Amino acid sequence: MEQQAFHHALKIRHDVCTGCSHCMKVCPTEALRVHGGKALLYPVWCIDCGECHRACPTRAIVVEDDDFKDIFRYRHRILLIPSVFIGQFGATVSRREIIDILLYLGFTDVREAEHGVDFLIDEINRYLQTHEKPVISSFCPAVTRLIQIRFPALVDHVLRLKQPLEVTTEYFRQWYARQDIDPGEVGIFYLTPCAAKIASIKAPVGDYASPIDGVINMNYMYNRVLQEYRQHAKEHSATAHETQVSARGMTWSLTGGEVRHIDGKGLAIDGIENVVEFLERLENDEISGVDYLELRACDESCSGGILTPYNRFLAAECIRLNAQAQASANDAIGEYQQYLSGAIDVGEIRPRSMVKYDLDITKALQKMEKARKLKRALPGVDCGACGAPSCEALAEDIVRGQASVEHCIFIQTRSEKQGLLPQEQAIKIMEKIWGKEKIDECAMRDEGIKNR
Repeated sequence: MEQQAFHHALKIRHDVCTGCSHCMKVCPTEALRVHGGKALLYPVWCIDCGECHRACPTRAIVVEDDDFKDIFRYRHRILLIPSVFIGQFGATVSRREIIDILLYLGFTDVREAEHGVDFLIDEINRYLQTHEKPVISSFCPAVTRLIQIRFPALVDHVLRLKQPLEVTTEYFRQWYARQDIDPGEVGIFYLTPCAAKIASIKAPVGDYASPIDGVINMNYMYNRVLQEYRQHAKEHSATAHETQVSARGMTWSLTGGEVRHIDGKGLAIDGIENVVEFLERLENDEISGVDYLELRACDESCSGGILTPYNRFLAAECIRLNAQAQASANDAIGEYQQYLSGAIDVGEIRPRSMVKYDLDITKALQKMEKARKLKRALPGVDCGACGAPSCEALAEDIVRGQASVEHCIFIQTRSEKQGLLPQEQAIKIMEKIWGKEKIDECAMRDEGIKNR
C-alpha cells in the first residue's frame, strides 16, 4: 500500500516574508532555503515542528487549520480538549467555566483528549514485552516524521499504536453509536497546541484514516473563551462539569508524562535540538539499556506548542496541580478493553527518505561523493549567505543543480579578486538569492555610510 503524501499545516506568506533566513537556520531537517529574497520550503523534508514559526520575526509563517464554522455541519458537535488547554488559563478561569463557555460557543459536548490514556498505558506495556528496545513513543507527530525523514534506520523502533487522541475519539464514536445516534450527525473536533498535530490528523502515519473530523487552533479558541469570560463571566459559572480524565491522563502530554508509567527504564527528552542530538547517538549505537523513549519536539512538551499562548512553565505547573485532585485512573478502562483492544495498531510506519541526490542508487552514490568533495572545498563556516543553512547543504544543492559554487560568498570574493568572476555577475548571483530589492537597499546604506 502506497503511503500518502505528507500534509503540511505550516505555510509561508511570501507577501510578508523578508527573506531574513531566521527560519532556515533553525530547521532540524534543513528544509528551508532563501531564494529570490523569500523563504523557500522543500515540503518533502518538512516535519511541521514549528521551529520556523517561532523564529520568524515578521509572522510570515502561518498555521492553516479548519474553520471554526465547520462544526455546525453536524448536529452533535464534540470538542476534544487536551489538558494543556485548561492549563492556558492558570487560575484565572476555572475548568467548569471554560467548558461552559465552549458549550455556549456552539459545541454540544466537551471531552478530554486524554480520556483513553489509562487503557493505552496497559497496551504500551504489553507492546514492550514483544518488541525490540528501545521503543520510541509516537505521541509527538513531529518526532515521528523526523525519524522517518532523518533517521530512517530507527523507524522500526517507533511505537505502532494509536495515541490517546485517536483512541479517545474512537471510544466516543462508539459511545455515541450506542446511544442510537446517526454517526453522520456526529462531528468530533480537536483543539490543537501545535501544527504537527494538524498535519498528523490530515495525513496519519501508518495505514489508517484519522477518526477526527476537524482541527481547531488552540490560540484562536483561547482568545474566544477569554473574551467571552471577560464580557459575561457571571453567566458562565453555574454549570457543573465533572472531569473524566485521570491524573495519569492529565499529565500525559507533559515532559515525563509517559515514562513514569512504563514498565522498564524510560527516558524523557524534550526540545527538538535535544531530540536530534539523542537520536544521532541512538543511531550510532551509543545508547543502551533503555526500554522506552519519550521524545517531544517542544520544550516542556505540549505546553510549549506554538499555538499555546500562555507561558509553558506556568501552564505545566497548573496542569500538575490540577492532576493532584484527580483519581489515578478513570473507570472506563473496561469499556476501552471491550471495544478497542486489539484494534489500535496503526500498521507499518515507513521511512521517508530525503532523497537528497537521486532515486537511482548508483547515481546517488556518485553525487554523494561529489557533494563530499565540494563540502571540503567550501569554508565550513555555515554563514548562510549562500541561501542555504550550511556548507554541507550548499554542496548538496550544487550537486542537485539547485545552486552553483559561486553562491558561496567566500569563493565568489576569491573569484572576483582573481578576475574570474565579473562584479556584475557576482551581484546578479546575490540578487538571485536575496532579491534585487534587498541588494539595492544594502548598496544605498553603504553609500550613505561612505558619504558621512
